[in-house]
Amino acid sequence: MLFTSIADNRNPSSMASSFRSRRLNLFKGFVDGLPKPVRILDIGGTPEFWESAGFDLRDVNITLLNLETAACLSPNIQSVAGDATNLSAFADKSFDIAFSNSVIEHLFNFENQQKMAAEALRVSKHHFIQTPNYWFPIEPHWVFPLFQHFPAFIRVFLTKNFSLGHVKQSASWAEARRQVEEIQLLSKSEMKTLFPTSKIWEEKLFTLTKSFVAHNF
Repeated sequence: MLFTSIADNRNPSSMASSFRSRRLNLFKGFVDGLPKPVRILDIGGTPEFWESAGFDLRDVNITLLNLETAACLSPNIQSVAGDATNLSAFADKSFDIAFSNSVIEHLFNFENQQKMAAEALRVSKHHFIQTPNYWFPIEPHWVFPLFQHFPAFIRVFLTKNFSLGHVKQSASWAEARRQVEEIQLLSKSEMKTLFPTSKIWEEKLFTLTKSFVAHNF
């Protein structure tokens, strides 16, 4: 019940949905200032995200890039298979915007995060890349206080034995270890390293920074 009211994006009344709506309103303001239609590459996104985002999809052409393709209801959304760290299928500046929501922290290591950032900057004129803050006291995937600061073996133990937040209980120790290794949260200084010429917008919960958005609008 607590998870549903706080962290479940599927619940429109949750705190997470409120933050997402505020973030999307910021993004819509940027999109409104661009010539239409706007070509958007969403790295790691889903059709459901855009179909429920409140955009006039006639004003945008969205390409979703994931490891596997997905079915899309709107003719203005297409899904392609690809790797966030290698966007060689796309030419330089072939999109108006590279967009990504809570994806760059799922790449296992900082080297892969650097590759994704460089590719997002290369293929787009503008970018809007969001990621949770490493120093926020509630880890956003396991939705557990200070989880990211625990030793790795404790994080693996908890993941193997319990369903926590968005992360379901792992079937094996190897699966739990992979799940823990996948998530590499970023600090503000690391985001500045990845996006050295970008503005870093801080999403706040009271006085605490919940997440960052790197953008160049």
